[in-house]
Amino acid sequence: QVEVVESGGGLVQPGGSLRLSCVASGSIFKILAMGWYRQAPGKQRDLVAGITSGGTTNYADSVKGRFTISRDNAKNTVYLQMNSLKPEDTAVYFCNLVPAHPAHWGQGTQVTVSS
Repeated sequence: QVEVVESGGGLVQPGGSLRLSCVASGSIFKILAMGWYRQAPGKQRDLVAGITSGGTTNYADSVKGRFTISRDNAKNTVYLQMNSLKPEDTAVYFCNLVPAHPAHWGQGTQVTVSS
């Protein structure tokens, strides 16, 4: 079983940067594909970035070139570096397995991009 705790969100101006962290419990973390998802008010929760156990990454078109996902298996942690943030990036960000498992959603971390 994997439990996750997300952190690092906040209020940032357009063009700014944030780094999100997701600490996952469970000894099997290092063999799992993990991802960052986001949900804006009134919208569905979508995958924005994923990373396999071997480090292969993929991104939604809307964040490609601006966001970078990485992982540190020794720390059971997945990161999301977000640069050149836009108001449309405002959402609650979650991490989960890829594909997502309903039992493994955390509380998320709020990211607000506004001047």
